[in-house]
Amino acid sequence: MTDLDTLSVNTIRGLCMDAIQKAQSGHPGTPMGMAPVAYTLWQRFLRFDPADPIWPNRDRFVLSEGHASALLWSLLHLTGVRAVDPDYEVLGRPSVALDDLKSFRQLNSRCPGHPEYRWTSGVETTTGPLGQGVATSVGMAIAGQWLAARYNRDDFTLFDFDVYALAGDGCMMEGISSEAASLAGHLQLSNLCWIYDSNRISIEGYTDITFTEDVAARFLAYGWNVTVVADANDLDQISRAFHTFRAETERPTLVLVHSHIGYGSPVEDSPKAHGAPFGIEGVKATKRFLGMPPDAEFYIPDGIYDWFARGIGARGAELRSGWEKQFVDYRGLHPDCADELERIQRRELPEGWEQALPTFPPDPKGLASRDSSGQVLQAVAKAVPWVLGGSADLAPSTKTRLAFDGAGDFQPGERSGRNLHFGVREHAAAAVVNGMALTKLRPYWSGFLIFSDYAKGAIRLSALMEIPTVHIFTHDSIGVGEDGPTHQPVEQLAGLRATPGLLVFRPADANEVVETWRVVTALRREPAALVLSRQALPTFDRSRLGAASGVARGAYVLADAPSGEPQVILLATGSEVSLAMAAHEELTSEGIASRVVSMPCWELFDRQPREYRDQVLPPAVTARVAVEEASTLGWDRYVGDGGAIVGMHTFGASAPLKQLLNKFGFTPERLAQAARELVSQG
Repeated sequence: MTDLDTLSVNTIRGLCMDAIQKAQSGHPGTPMGMAPVAYTLWQRFLRFDPADPIWPNRDRFVLSEGHASALLWSLLHLTGVRAVDPDYEVLGRPSVALDDLKSFRQLNSRCPGHPEYRWTSGVETTTGPLGQGVATSVGMAIAGQWLAARYNRDDFTLFDFDVYALAGDGCMMEGISSEAASLAGHLQLSNLCWIYDSNRISIEGYTDITFTEDVAARFLAYGWNVTVVADANDLDQISRAFHTFRAETERPTLVLVHSHIGYGSPVEDSPKAHGAPFGIEGVKATKRFLGMPPDAEFYIPDGIYDWFARGIGARGAELRSGWEKQFVDYRGLHPDCADELERIQRRELPEGWEQALPTFPPDPKGLASRDSSGQVLQAVAKAVPWVLGGSADLAPSTKTRLAFDGAGDFQPGERSGRNLHFGVREHAAAAVVNGMALTKLRPYWSGFLIFSDYAKGAIRLSALMEIPTVHIFTHDSIGVGEDGPTHQPVEQLAGLRATPGLLVFRPADANEVVETWRVVTALRREPAALVLSRQALPTFDRSRLGAASGVARGAYVLADAPSGEPQVILLATGSEVSLAMAAHEELTSEGIASRVVSMPCWELFDRQPREYRDQVLPPAVTARVAVEEASTLGWDRYVGDGGAIVGMHTFGASAPLKQLLNKFGFTPERLAQAARELVSQG
């Protein structure tokens, strides 16, 4: 370790302490203890150009223990990472200026309490919920291997990046990390390195009250390479561990680091150091211990900026420049592949991709929306080569396996396959596809709607990060039938719809499915959840009904009163739209003017101009009936105080579908009767 190494590590520690103390909020212990590890990785190993933090072949660094965000903010500042705007153009200003550090955890600061993707350049993924970061890093590593298999050529290595994730005891306790580590070990992701900060402390106290397992043995059982760093302050030991990782070609690597939380502080290695500022005198005492000026706040010694510029800055610039020169030659020899890569980076689609979308003829028997979705997915994936994904062990049921020639499976011996097998790991599956989306691929995963609960944390983060992850859910209602209430979703739709920024689609027939995929495939900054049926849905005759293209506006008039002036409006989604159509025909035969509104995506409808929304749901027509085989929560905003909602108020039951529909009142007769009552009251 040189004097500049020591000075750099202590500068990082000083900035972290000062930022947290000034904010009177934050977690100083981990940044203090892990500063030498993070410094060694960034200054000696990370292939990352601070001047171009979105260079496609950069190594990824994920701070899974996001409460230690001060550590990342200090690194981004000292290395001079430049900001990137939403259009992915590198800007001149720093990603993290010193004033940003001084406003740590304050409103509008570029240094929030936990790392936030799209807010601060250099943050590869939003972290904070423990375990999410490491699980997401698995998706990044998969994406790296897939990109290399598809686009590298004998004379061109465009993709060989590594993915590093810094995790703590909390990450290791969360179940999602076990799911993800098991999958990564099976897939032999040798470009993946988790750095385990084993400081043996959590918020409630020392981990021996809850967490006494042998983590190294666990990861060896997963099929990982494990190397141990006995002292987090020994930069040579740390460097050897990273060299070991780079030499490994068949397994992911766990670097287990024994660290001292709050190193050098008056409360070193105590639970207090984990989650509270040291206090003014504590900060000064720690600085004295480290040989830093005790009264100087946000102190950066002369030469430190230059030292980082000569380290990670010079290395990253050389690597990135070489990659760009290589890509010029690559474009000349492989123009089609180069075009694909440029579109991937801009989140653009191939020209004419929509021409592949099918159209389904009218069919009173129809087919399940999971089946029509499966057919559309095949067409989309053929047209967009970087669409790939899989299922949480349910592909035969969710109809998400890509079956065309060349699709293949992503496995240890075949990295170009586009079918992933996540196993029974819903939470990890959702986080993994987030990581793939963050690497600019267009991934999807699938499962039963009831098990979206298991993946909710990662689904929420896809919305928070504004990335176009596609979550596909089938078996969408009590239509699951005999499997009973454990498998019959009731409240899940309401929960997904309550997530800001998540588009939730529940299409009513095969052509609504087509239009759903048309919208979803073109998304650039929003995730989507597709909610699909197991049971067959009639395919409507669009020659006499509203066009399915209305899906793009969230809701539309499917069938109307002959005069165009309804007395009552029937609102529905998914399989219940055909129920509303049957009730509409019954009411029409009785001379009651009714309108059927299909509402496949509430979120898109709510964004429409008031004029359009009033056309679909005229304010003067207060007699409205909504029907959905799910919780009624939320429907009142569309039916108003004078409307009625036919939905679920309890959990389901185990019985054949027709018996369930009768038991819970999902029949044309009940819907028509509710409409009659409202009309008679009007």
